[in-house]
Amino acid sequence: MATDPRRMLVTCALPYANGSIHLGHMLEHIQADIWVRYQRMRGHQVHFVCADDAHGTPIMLKAQQMGISPEEMIAAVSQEHQGDFAGFNISFDNYHSTHSDENRELAGVIYGRLKESGKIKIRTISQLFDPEKSMFLPDRFVKGTCPKCKSPDQYGDNCDSCGATYSPTELIDPKSAVSGATPVMKDSEHYFFDLPQFEAWLADWVRGSGAIQEEMANKMQEWFESGLQQWDITRDAPYFGFEIPGAPGKYFYVWLDAPIGYMASFKNLCNKRGDIDFDSYWKADSDAELYHFIGKDIAYFHCLFWPAMLEGANFRKPTKVNVHGYVTVNGAKMSKSKGTFIKASTYLKHLDPECLRYYYAAKLNSRIDDLDLNLEDFVSRVNADVVNKLVNLASRNAGFIAKRFDGKLAATCAEPALYAEFASASTSIAEAYEVREFSRAIREIMALADKANRYVDDKAPWVIAKQEGEDAELQAVCSVGINLFRVLMAYLKPVMPQLAERAEAFLGETLTWDGIAAPLVDHGVAPFKALFSRIESAKVDAMVEASKEDLAKEQSKKPAGPLVDDPISETITYDDFAKIDLRVALIKKAEAVPEAEKLLKLQLDIGGETRQVFAGIKSAYNPEDLEGKLTVMVANLAPRKMRFGMSEGMVLAAGPGGKDLWILEPQEGAQPGMRVK
Repeated sequence: MATDPRRMLVTCALPYANGSIHLGHMLEHIQADIWVRYQRMRGHQVHFVCADDAHGTPIMLKAQQMGISPEEMIAAVSQEHQGDFAGFNISFDNYHSTHSDENRELAGVIYGRLKESGKIKIRTISQLFDPEKSMFLPDRFVKGTCPKCKSPDQYGDNCDSCGATYSPTELIDPKSAVSGATPVMKDSEHYFFDLPQFEAWLADWVRGSGAIQEEMANKMQEWFESGLQQWDITRDAPYFGFEIPGAPGKYFYVWLDAPIGYMASFKNLCNKRGDIDFDSYWKADSDAELYHFIGKDIAYFHCLFWPAMLEGANFRKPTKVNVHGYVTVNGAKMSKSKGTFIKASTYLKHLDPECLRYYYAAKLNSRIDDLDLNLEDFVSRVNADVVNKLVNLASRNAGFIAKRFDGKLAATCAEPALYAEFASASTSIAEAYEVREFSRAIREIMALADKANRYVDDKAPWVIAKQEGEDAELQAVCSVGINLFRVLMAYLKPVMPQLAERAEAFLGETLTWDGIAAPLVDHGVAPFKALFSRIESAKVDAMVEASKEDLAKEQSKKPAGPLVDDPISETITYDDFAKIDLRVALIKKAEAVPEAEKLLKLQLDIGGETRQVFAGIKSAYNPEDLEGKLTVMVANLAPRKMRFGMSEGMVLAAGPGGKDLWILEPQEGAQPGMRVK
């Protein structure tokens, strides 16, 4: 047990609640979990929390396409995410959602404190607006050409090619990602977090607090040099999120309440447990430690906006923001078509999660380097290290102990100097775990495994077993081999908790960091059972093929129907609807307009009055088939002068267009002129 237990709160970035967890996500969660498990082994008090990031326009639109409420969709995604993380043995103490009472309350508190202290500014801005869908477009729903490097098909907030950030209004040839329409500019009143007020404090915190990796601090310097800007924290309705207090129709931008979700998940844990004091972890002078594990794509929010928000609202700041790089597969970006965009659930159907945990650990360091999952190397490395070196060390000694000595280890350790060397490595390996140099820890552990196997090779217990009167020597050698395995397994317990659990069942003890200081002597072990299986290349191939099939199923199951291509428009009030005067109309005459490709000219009887209407339904109807039918028209639409004549209303029809159009036809009994209510 550590003599100076620390109190820690550890978080991972919140997965967005509109998609599945993949092996890129798992890098971060495995990295954090290894670190958390190590700290728990050292006797520290660690609370490990996460949540789904459940707000924003993408979730609202996807739920519409699926024909369900956003709440239903995020609930289903949360269950999927939690199942995937549990499958990889991620030891969260709590998994919550940003769409929660705790998050609403804390977002309101932080916003309120910032507003009271003059950190919130209000001004009218011009935004891109989709004229077809009648909605303001969030950054990620505008695509166009990057204004810096001229790369096409880039999102409205940053360029994947050159990394530049910009306003969506700066995009060249912008298009709405919702409808494909060219956006127009429209004014709206917005609320801004005045980040420039924190510039001096942030510059000192980024460089002087030790919370930011040096290479990330250098990256942040670029933002300071270009000048910090006020941060727009507003989104206009329709939007799925929290309404800004005192501002009807205005909602918090998802990135305002997403990091507050760390606090909310922890508060939810505190409420459920009852023995954890929330304030003692989040007050400005807290002596607890706060660690975030995030990807480099969201470092800007976590290294500038988030600490400034916390400072402005008088909460504590992160002890460390641990930023990592991306995952590539076979040296290239993860690809759905190649089957290398692998979902966590797909992996779990084919391979042991501990294999990926080990491989990631063997390549992870404290820097922001990208990590390549080379599938051929993955197979050979796990088999060579875990199976051939580690598990084999136990199996080649355990049989003799079970058969010849009734499972009892020797009464003394025959190699105290060798054992002491293995036990003393705990200092160096612990330091590597602490600073997240996992690859260094794995190298040291495997170097010891090599030494342990050389010891067994040199002593050759299989030869000793054939010699008369050498039972004591055989028991001594095999006991040393098993004790060395025990030390190595304790060191690997944070990385491979399930393998450690099976090893503990064999050894008959719980592996602890401090417990390996002394060897097991005169101790009974269980009959040896296979602890780990080799990776078969065929299973890796099957996983890749299954990922390709996942893509095919995803494409075939893509939400279909009218809501996919034409999401529901902005909500209107009953009074808005009441302004539209819909009337039953009898089509007395219909004729083609020769000069127009799509138009039919209709004479409509609406009960004692005839209206002329031009309708774009020529591709779907022959004029003679329409005469005598009842339909519905907008009767109070302002007349529009066309080059073919005056159009005095609008006929209602449904369908995507072309031949797929159907005019609305009232049932028998309706009369021309009746109001549609």
